[in-house]
Amino acid sequence: MTSPDLAAIWWVRRDLRLSDNQALAAALAAAPHVVPVFVLDPRLLNSRFNSLRRTAFLFDGLRALDAALQARGSRLIVRSGDPGEALARLITETGADTIAAEQDHSPFAIARDARLARDLPLYLSPGVVVHAPGDVVRQDGGAYTVFTPFSRAWKAQPLPGARDLIPAPARLSTPAALDSLPIPESPLDHPGFTASEDEAARRLNAFAARRTSPIGRYAVERDLPSIDGTSRLSPYLRFGMASARQAVVTALQAADSASSAAARQGAEAWLNELIWREFYVSILAAFPGVRRQAFRADLRRIPWSNDRADFEAWCVGRTGYPIVDAAMRQLTATGWMHNRARMIVASFLVKHLLIDWRWGERWFMQQLVDGDPAANNGGWQWSAGTGTDAAPYFRIFNPVLQGKNFDPDGAYVRQWVPELARVPAAHIHAPWEMPDGVQTTAGVRIGREYPAPIVDHGFARQRVLAAYGEARRKAAPRTSR
Repeated sequence: MTSPDLAAIWWVRRDLRLSDNQALAAALAAAPHVVPVFVLDPRLLNSRFNSLRRTAFLFDGLRALDAALQARGSRLIVRSGDPGEALARLITETGADTIAAEQDHSPFAIARDARLARDLPLYLSPGVVVHAPGDVVRQDGGAYTVFTPFSRAWKAQPLPGARDLIPAPARLSTPAALDSLPIPESPLDHPGFTASEDEAARRLNAFAARRTSPIGRYAVERDLPSIDGTSRLSPYLRFGMASARQAVVTALQAADSASSAAARQGAEAWLNELIWREFYVSILAAFPGVRRQAFRADLRRIPWSNDRADFEAWCVGRTGYPIVDAAMRQLTATGWMHNRARMIVASFLVKHLLIDWRWGERWFMQQLVDGDPAANNGGWQWSAGTGTDAAPYFRIFNPVLQGKNFDPDGAYVRQWVPELARVPAAHIHAPWEMPDGVQTTAGVRIGREYPAPIVDHGFARQRVLAAYGEARRKAAPRTSR
């Protein structure tokens, strides 16, 4: 029987929620008083991979969490500095003998938690993913490196149901005499995303709760960047304002209650995307070196061009390819980008401009509200053809065809590249082909108001195939005569 004076620390990290929080449940099981604490770690906040928009979303999420805690008789304690030192001081102040936290699987988090667990009573609970990396492995114990068998093995594990989801506690008791820093002001806005657990729940319900909800159309609408055909839950999953289990349970329920085969296919397609997220978490945990180099050893010495002017044109959306520029401007304006657009711009940077995929990976992490080390690295290596289960290196997206296929009337381009707003649909994805008279009527002169393409598609294709071929030849083992 626990003493009524005992306290447990709930170390909040990327689980900014009260419902279905296994770390919070563990803290409540350990002691009658719970101390929710968030530690402002300078190593993370000052990282060159950090994003001001993502930091702003985090700080606003902490404010929302604090309000939810205060409504239950508790509050969020904020400390700063090295987490180990901050937590050790908090143990001294509270007498707590348990620190409950949600397990994270990034190389940084794994190393940090191993170090802290040597000196502190740190107990880790699941939550970032449904099935932890060590739970979904091959028969020999190794990690899967191809998605399809990983997906089959993932689905063969026990799947969560609605009864597994833990309700938010009605009341929480936190010792009153604890100092706390103010939650920092948000350094930048994050348009389109309200940071809170309530907003995450609202989005999840709106996406999947009704028979006519978007999840049923997801399989056919997810690739169209001009419409609201995706869940836009990625920032909320990134910071745990919705749990992985909540998302998976919602997908499974939507599939089971689907009113048609097409609607079921939509729910299953979204579940598949959630499994991709867990696949990339598993890859990063098993192969931490992918943050620094290509997974494929034969593609680690590609002779990149790495032209700084080309990279800057890509960053600001001035490449002369409208679908690429629209996507990059959406990223700059909102801190978010549609997933199909992410694939298009990543392929363009690597395979048209012959720029190292790590430049793009870092730029995305510096911009994205939902930037996640595992998913971002996995997506970039997939697009570059250098990763596990990647798109073949010789598959090179044609940005004109990608625009025609997924933004056929140019609505997405017109929204984010307003200088092309009056360009006819027949020319919207290749405006350099407009006759002079059409350019005059449209109010845009190619090379003046809007740039000409910075690279020719045919030239870029041949150049990247040659570069990848050279890397593979250099990596091939030499045979003795």
